[in-house]
Amino acid sequence: MSSLSERLTRGSASPSQVDHARRLVADWQLLADLSFADLTLWVPLRSGAWWCVAQVRPLTAPTSQPDDLIGSEVTGAGVEPFLLAQREGRPITEGDPDWSGAAPLRREVIPVRHDGVVVAVLAKDTNLAATRSPSTLELTYLDIAADLSLMVASGTFPPRMLDDAEMSPRVGDGLVRLDSSGRAVYASPNALSAYRRMGVTGDVVGSPLAEVTRGVSADRVAGEAVAASIDAAVAGRFPEPMDVENDAATMLVRALPLQTPGGEEGALVLVRDVTDVRRRDRALMTKDATIREIHHRVKNNLQTVAALLRLQARRMTEPAARAALEESVRRVASIAVVHETLAGSREDVVEVDDVLDQVLPMLGDVTAVGRPARFTREGAFGELPAAAATPLVMAVTELLHNAAEHAFPDGEPGTIVLHAVRDGDDLVVRVRDDGRGLPADFDPAASTGLGLQIVRTLVTSELHGTLEMGPPAGGGPGTEAVLSLPGAARPRR
Repeated sequence: MSSLSERLTRGSASPSQVDHARRLVADWQLLADLSFADLTLWVPLRSGAWWCVAQVRPLTAPTSQPDDLIGSEVTGAGVEPFLLAQREGRPITEGDPDWSGAAPLRREVIPVRHDGVVVAVLAKDTNLAATRSPSTLELTYLDIAADLSLMVASGTFPPRMLDDAEMSPRVGDGLVRLDSSGRAVYASPNALSAYRRMGVTGDVVGSPLAEVTRGVSADRVAGEAVAASIDAAVAGRFPEPMDVENDAATMLVRALPLQTPGGEEGALVLVRDVTDVRRRDRALMTKDATIREIHHRVKNNLQTVAALLRLQARRMTEPAARAALEESVRRVASIAVVHETLAGSREDVVEVDDVLDQVLPMLGDVTAVGRPARFTREGAFGELPAAAATPLVMAVTELLHNAAEHAFPDGEPGTIVLHAVRDGDDLVVRVRDDGRGLPADFDPAASTGLGLQIVRTLVTSELHGTLEMGPPAGGGPGTEAVLSLPGAARPRR
């Protein structure tokens, strides 16, 4: 299925019209729930037909359109209400109910106006089989839905897209209608419950909601800000949703203006109790900060260990012992770089390319005396989970160091290339040099060298991959080590 933008573009919509339609679809669950109706968005095609590009069902009533209408076309007599709404620029409700489907429905067609031009129509289908004696809540919902429909037709709704539409309060969370002075003329039961949890003991209905909301905030500045957002909606603006918090609860408040041409002005305020959500958010932030602090301390401890090993190496008179300690310094330093990256990240993932860019100069320093080799990196490793990044960086540095140590005898200059190919979650890493190559009887699986033993252990046990070594695949001198790591980028439990 193509994206909404692609479907709108097929209907010859301009970029600004596409953006307006996307914003409407991002926020039209509100209108569907208030209308107790299914909504479908239709755009005209050059052929004269109308094409359905989006659909939403209400959460407050049974659907009248159980089938998926996206991608369907309407022609002939079916387009007459669409053309009439487009031509006259007003909602069209004429016509008898449609009794042909599984449930009888009544359709209202609303023009979607943007910059003075009707760019699409909104079909609002109500399931007549679900109608019943309306309560005050239902009448209020339908009255607000009628106002929003007129705002869609006039081009004053929707507002700009919310930063977090999923967290925005829904109609069922709690709804308050305000008059032109900002006083509450109706509050749903859930809205009253939310304000009771915030500590409001008096009547919400009949009170200035901005003052009531300001009074329950424990933070004076935050209280003033949320009160100002409610006043801004009454004045006709679209403020951002805001939290109001005290010791008892936390409530998310979203205010919308209700200003229809020639109608009574006012505002709609949606509220949602987010006490548990915000408590979990704070707990996660605290946990995240703790984890990053642990990575920072581990990095500091590893750097201390590396410094102690380096001091000890300088005191060694035996060349083999000094070389062993220097290799240990390099290995510890590589792990420390990974933890340094994790300490500065807000996710448990590592940008491996950044880590290797720090490790390669360290390898150059280690191999600078007697074994001049130039390191280059090709391709991209991308982000990997921390559980995979640490053994991968260690394995790669071991292979690079082995190549620098054994590929170029007698101080001959050479080049070592680190090449990575990422295919989804799979990763293939190649370490290739242009040195003297492997001995004819060399078997990497039987090698007793510590470096290759470390690589084999890390690749098979930690990364669940394979290691192969031999001549370069494309021919030429030197050696190529290939790490095949299926699923290396998948999160690990």
